[in-house]
Amino acid sequence: MKNDISASRLIDGRIKELGDWRGKTLAHVRALIKQADPAVVETWKWMGVPVWEHDGILCTGETYKSVVKLTFAKGASLKDPAKLFNSSLEGNMRRAIDIREGEAINEAAFKALIQAAIAHNQSKTKKPAKKAVKKKAPVKKKAKKK
Repeated sequence: MKNDISASRLIDGRIKELGDWRGKTLAHVRALIKQADPAVVETWKWMGVPVWEHDGILCTGETYKSVVKLTFAKGASLKDPAKLFNSSLEGNMRRAIDIREGEAINEAAFKALIQAAIAHNQSKTKKPAKKAVKKKAPVKKKAKKK
C-alpha cells in the first residue's frame, strides 16, 4: 500500500511539474482510467513512467515534448473499434495512443479500451496448476532361467 501512495504522489508531481497542456492531458487520462477502473493500481516504473495496473500492466503514461503517449502493454490483443490506437502499430504486443496539444480523446472509447485491457489481463491470469499424479513405472518381472 505504501508503494501505491508514493506512486500516486509521484504522478501528482509529474503532472504539476509539466505545468502545461501535457500535465492537463495526463491528469485527464488518469481521471478517465480511474473512472473506468476504480480498483486500478498506480505504479511508477522505469525511472519515471506512470503505470496503471490491474492484474498486470494496462498502460503507461509517457510525456514527450510534443505528445502524451499512452502505451497499452497488450494493445495488439485488444479490439479497438474507435481506432484510438495511432502509434506503435507495427508490433505484435503493444499499441499506443499519441495525444498532441489541442487533441481530444474519445472518452467512452478510451474507458472501453481500459476495461478491455483489464478483461484481457484477467483472462491470462495463471490459474493454480493441478498437482501431477505420479504414476508408478510398471515393474518388470525377471524371466526365469531354465
